[in-house]
Amino acid sequence: MTESVNTAVVAQQYYEAMSAGAIPAGTALFADDIAWHQPGGNRFSGTRDSAAAVGEMLGGQMALTEGTFELRFTGGPMVNGALAALPVHFSGKRAGAEMAMAGVDVLRVEDGKIVEMWLFSADQEAEDAFWGKA
Repeated sequence: MTESVNTAVVAQQYYEAMSAGAIPAGTALFADDIAWHQPGGNRFSGTRDSAAAVGEMLGGQMALTEGTFELRFTGGPMVNGALAALPVHFSGKRAGAEMAMAGVDVLRVEDGKIVEMWLFSADQEAEDAFWGKA
């Protein structure tokens, strides 16, 4: 299997799992030592260096939004070698605040696992305001 085909398969599996709300199936594709780059200057920003740390962050986002945080993919994976870009739309509500915007998730695949993920937001300032400081 070529690198691009392997990346396409893993990216599609991630896309399908997360689109279906099957978070455990999506996160099962993460390498144990995944590097997750969360953008911005908010309580969730920064790099996580393990699947467990990413899980804690996602749990924190769900808790803060009382389960309203939602991620939708707006197109299929676009693959270039070990990288795949996925166009997304994400939204959530919390204590009198709402957020909804487009973004792009870029993942890197090695040996059938997602080893690195970068997230990009269409309006980082608005996302930072929504999540707030730690």
